[in-house]
Amino acid sequence: RLKTMYSHLLQATLSSLKMLDVGKWPIFSLCSEEELQLIRQACVFGSAGNEVLYTTVNDEIFVLGTNCCGCLGLGDVQSTIEPRRLDSLSGKKIASFSYGSGPHIVLATTEGEVFTWGHNAYSQLGNGTTNHGLVPCQISTNLSNKQVIEVACGSYHSLVLTSDGEVFAWGYNNSGQVGSGSTVNQPIPRRVTGCLQNKVVVTIACGQMCCMAVVDTGEVYVWGYNGNGQLGLGSSGNQPTPCRLAALQGIRVQRVACGYAHTLVLTDEGQVYAWGANSYGQLGTGNKSNQSYPTPVTVEKDRIIEIAACHSTHTSAAKTQGGHVYMWGQCRGQSVILPHLTHFSCTDDVFACFATPAVSWRLLSVEPDDHLTVAESLKREFDNPDTADLKFLVDGKYIYAHKVLLKIRCEHFRSSLEDNEDDIVEMSEFSYPVYRAFLEYLYTDSISLSPEEAVGLLDLATFYRENRLKKLCQQTIKQGICEENAIALLSAAVKYDAQDLEEFCFRFCINHLTVVTQTSGFAEMDHDLLKNFISKASRVGAFKN
Repeated sequence: RLKTMYSHLLQATLSSLKMLDVGKWPIFSLCSEEELQLIRQACVFGSAGNEVLYTTVNDEIFVLGTNCCGCLGLGDVQSTIEPRRLDSLSGKKIASFSYGSGPHIVLATTEGEVFTWGHNAYSQLGNGTTNHGLVPCQISTNLSNKQVIEVACGSYHSLVLTSDGEVFAWGYNNSGQVGSGSTVNQPIPRRVTGCLQNKVVVTIACGQMCCMAVVDTGEVYVWGYNGNGQLGLGSSGNQPTPCRLAALQGIRVQRVACGYAHTLVLTDEGQVYAWGANSYGQLGTGNKSNQSYPTPVTVEKDRIIEIAACHSTHTSAAKTQGGHVYMWGQCRGQSVILPHLTHFSCTDDVFACFATPAVSWRLLSVEPDDHLTVAESLKREFDNPDTADLKFLVDGKYIYAHKVLLKIRCEHFRSSLEDNEDDIVEMSEFSYPVYRAFLEYLYTDSISLSPEEAVGLLDLATFYRENRLKKLCQQTIKQGICEENAIALLSAAVKYDAQDLEEFCFRFCINHLTVVTQTSGFAEMDHDLLKNFISKASRVGAFKN
């Protein structure tokens, strides 16, 4: 019983979720169809896109893949071709997730805690050591009273954003990417200050060896490696502390995305600017020349609502308000120098199919959808006395319905309710379960009945000339046929002129002839039907030795 309740609960949860479509990521072909249906969040990472972490509808976390440097967090360096549950994070809900090139992992929970594991040669785990982390370790130094809401990783450094708009960084610092003013590696979280000191940061991003922060006024602050002009400062010198991006003066930036050595920003007016490395056309400017200043990218006349890039690839993508998805840069070995319209519906699919490696640019996520469609709303109103304007009295019980819906959905009711002012209709021709199933079908387009009750509904469907319902009843009967009820179902098929079903039941009886002829149904079979059955059975050779 508990198992059934759990199954119903799961189905209810699944129906309130738009299923997360991960089918374009090759590594997910290792998961069964049942496992894929339960996935709620996922991130594909690693130097070849061969590792994945995902969460399920019941908040369990699973990992799969090659497990380089223990980046699956399982406590060992064994690869796994089957999903393994990450028990050490049991009950934790993921708010933000990022990964480096080692790879190392930085994860923020919905409670604002930070966990790290994986590669740690440059102290990028923030635990004060340079030992690889085989299991998730909570990082609380300098973060103990903070709630982290977003995380970002460069190749070997880590960046987090707190709910009060502060930024903390740690790890590899050869180019000033930790923002401390030096080039010494940073073993524990350190607040990034300088000209960010009194600013409220709203979103962050990391390139391979640089950092970006957008503040609440829409200004962008940059620091770290700048050899390809990826900081957008008009120069190629590294920046060991945050510096305001003056070239975007007067433009309010909403989002920033960093590729390996290029940067994209999205403004509040839906415009995209790009700068940095361009050897694969990843700036989308129509050439392969690096740009050290922000350059507008022309995607189409429509507003852009999303930009996508990832520190381990040279690929760029964007989505328009109209739902068009464009890609440019390195796309499966080709250099695409202008935004190219794809057939995808989301930017994630660009990275699954065209990025090298095929890794996620963000945590793929599907949220519960509270919006009810018209069909879902109608389903909920069936047999609801609060909104109904018509009652059917069947076998002494009421079934509540809505005249307008019945007229729209059924020819019979369109005529029978036309001038009918009554709000109660008595029904004696059909049983309560059958008539209720019929009315429910008009609200839901589906039926859930036993094969025996479906026979009664088949009678009703024939009477009301509801051909689609007739087909559904036949399907239900076919699925529920067994030796005991085969003759009764055959009789019903003949009675209601359901030829396809009659043929099916007849074949079933012939294939199970010995058992069927010993049932009570066969013994009580109608004389004419029995004669017909024997005649037909002999014609198909049922009685040959």
